[in-house]
Amino acid sequence: MIQNRISVAPMCQYMAVDGVPGDWHLAHLGQFAQSGPGLIIAEATGVEPEGRITPSCPGLYSDASEAAFARIVSFCRSVGASRMGIQLAHAGRKASTAAPWDGAGHVPHDRGGWTVSAPSALPYLPEWATPVALDEKGLDRVRAAFAQAAMRAERAGFDLVEIHAAHGYLLHQFLSPLTNQRGDSYGGSLENRMRFPLEVFEAVRAAFPAHKPVIVRISATDWIESGWDLSQSVGFAKELKARGCDLIHVSSGGLDQRQKIVTGPGYQVDLSATIRADAQIPTMAVGQITEPMQAESILRTGQADMIGLARAMLWNPRWAWHAALALGEDIAPPAPYARSHPALRGKPFITRT
Repeated sequence: MIQNRISVAPMCQYMAVDGVPGDWHLAHLGQFAQSGPGLIIAEATGVEPEGRITPSCPGLYSDASEAAFARIVSFCRSVGASRMGIQLAHAGRKASTAAPWDGAGHVPHDRGGWTVSAPSALPYLPEWATPVALDEKGLDRVRAAFAQAAMRAERAGFDLVEIHAAHGYLLHQFLSPLTNQRGDSYGGSLENRMRFPLEVFEAVRAAFPAHKPVIVRISATDWIESGWDLSQSVGFAKELKARGCDLIHVSSGGLDQRQKIVTGPGYQVDLSATIRADAQIPTMAVGQITEPMQAESILRTGQADMIGLARAMLWNPRWAWHAALALGEDIAPPAPYARSHPALRGKPFITRT
């Protein structure tokens, strides 16, 4: 059980060293743990070194990174009651890139980059390196890497694993006909394009304890004609549900820069609502959800089962406290912070003598 339906969505920090999260991640996730969201999901974490988005992204493929995450999970548990999740990911053709503040372009081998892989040999941008199309051996390696990372996540103490199949990364690349142009059993029809992501889910579900949830983040649409779309997402969600998926975290876009997205408050909520209704599976809504009443309305009207917050949490790590007060609920800040409660303003802080 979780204490509320607020989730801190995964947010890339680009602050790891050799795939190992450090004090920045401890402070970043710890601040949320102090503030009472029901679930905190650590950022996109590569299941192999070549699966990281940037050289500064974390991974979960070494004893050092496993120990570092265990330290972070333990700390978060010591300061709050939030459940802890981790997003396992492989960036595919969007790997080996620079951090946003360093230009976000492709990082070549001579600057610390690496060979990237994908369903098909199609670069993300013309000036980026052409990926190697994964052969059977490569598929086996990546599938096994996801399972091994899930086992490490369990040993590190995580309560939940989220598989990243959104935002143009490897599993999304398999799903979309724009990036999957294979001629084998992993390309072509919807059934074939779903095959590898579903195999990865099955491997993770088998590797992670049965009593702990495994969820999947998807891009419900590419926002491009003839690309991945909402109807295919419903079909994918149904297949995931049949295999034991507990929830679909509904985002969109990120595959191709030709996308035409009209953004605005809650612009992805309708996607969540459709998948929830048509696939009969719980969903998490995310995307410009910033206000407590907005979030509460999404839940009360049955458009989602959880609310994912990212930038709103970065701007206001105490969002959960403020939402509770706005909705007439009690909050229980950690004892050293209790004096910050508006009801206690102007009253003396009682100390022991």
